[in-house]
Amino acid sequence: MKRFLALGLSLVLTMSLLVGCSNKTEETTTAETTETTTETTTETTTDSAETEEALPEGVLSLEEATLRIYAQYSDDDTKVPYDYAVEQLAIAYPNVKLELEVQAQDDGQKLMTYAATGNLPDIFQVALAQIENFKESGNIMALNDVAKSTGFEDKVFESAKNILYNEDGNIYAFPYAGNEYVVWYYNKAIFEQYGVAVPTTYDELLAAAETFKANDIVPMAIFGAEGWITAAMYDVLATRWDAGGIAKLDDGKGTADEEAYVKAAEMMHTLVNAGLFQESATTSNYDQASAMFLNGEAAMFLNGQWFMTDATATLGENVDWMYYPSYDAASYEAGKAVWSGGGAAAGYAVNPNSEHATLAAEVAAFISEKYCEAKVMYRGTPLVALDVDAEPETEFPAMMEKLQSILPEITSITKFDWHLTNGTFKTTLEDQTKYMLVKDYTAEEFITELGNSLAQ
Repeated sequence: MKRFLALGLSLVLTMSLLVGCSNKTEETTTAETTETTTETTTETTTDSAETEEALPEGVLSLEEATLRIYAQYSDDDTKVPYDYAVEQLAIAYPNVKLELEVQAQDDGQKLMTYAATGNLPDIFQVALAQIENFKESGNIMALNDVAKSTGFEDKVFESAKNILYNEDGNIYAFPYAGNEYVVWYYNKAIFEQYGVAVPTTYDELLAAAETFKANDIVPMAIFGAEGWITAAMYDVLATRWDAGGIAKLDDGKGTADEEAYVKAAEMMHTLVNAGLFQESATTSNYDQASAMFLNGEAAMFLNGQWFMTDATATLGENVDWMYYPSYDAASYEAGKAVWSGGGAAAGYAVNPNSEHATLAAEVAAFISEKYCEAKVMYRGTPLVALDVDAEPETEFPAMMEKLQSILPEITSITKFDWHLTNGTFKTTLEDQTKYMLVKDYTAEEFITELGNSLAQ
């Protein structure tokens, strides 16, 4: 019996030793396997990094994405640069596709609706007013890091730094336009045909309007359906009395009942009632008003300097720009250094909630840079935000060279409507300057409403 018991104990002990050895072997094998796996993973990661660094020449990323973009695309000044940027994007970001939604000409209202409903595109064009609003609602991405990593920040002209940085020191949009100007265009051939001299004072402007109307020529076409251009017209008039123009009111440094703003309202009322603008001024859009000027139906036209290329292409040497007329000869001369227009933080912005936010930011920076290149090469303007390696395909239009030559003489500039930061004032200014195109609307009504908006 003892013999069998001893034998049983011996077998148990032997099995225990075997099991112990087996577990130890498995642990060793597992450890070795884990170590091997770790080494393999590390080698794979390294190879992946080397693959990313070894991208084909000119290619910046192979990350795949389809990005929604909300951008201007209405005329050659917006279509040509955008199309060029997309062509270049296909080379640098071959796996990125853009779905374009054309920006509505509604002073940013559709974009605001997108933000309110959580439907913002990945990339969208903004002006300062939208930037300020979206900062508060968290609907815009701070782009400081991407501006540095892409080299975008280093390419911005010193003169355009005010357009790159927001007042809080951050970058919320990649700009492509530099400081810009409201330009008063005129058809030299029509002026010469009817013996009209370029007006320097309002009296001369009113006399010119009478001559043109007598010969079935619209004195000045304006696209009054858009509030920014009627605001620009008022700003041009106001700066003849106060260089601050609408910018001074927007900054809270002036009041609507000051002489400059009252005089400007009264003069706008006088010009409207004298028939300076076409009968359909309140409902005319840009296409309609610009066509009137380019077709020779109107003698004058107000727009930005970006219109120079299209105007030259159609009218050739028959188009030029004039200094803004003023209330007398002395103020006209002094006013040559005072312009309406300006610049502020604006450009391509990024939705911080985008699935591909970082990539979208890199693409936005890229598009803005290529937009600048196209503006220089194909749109006849050096007034861009970035110092780009691009040469104009043809000489700049004579009007642009003329503007460039006097830029050092300009002592002050105001704001475009879309750069205004006081939202209530901006909306009121747009609405009220549109109303001013109606002959029965008085300067007193205009000033009252403007004052009320500033008091809120």
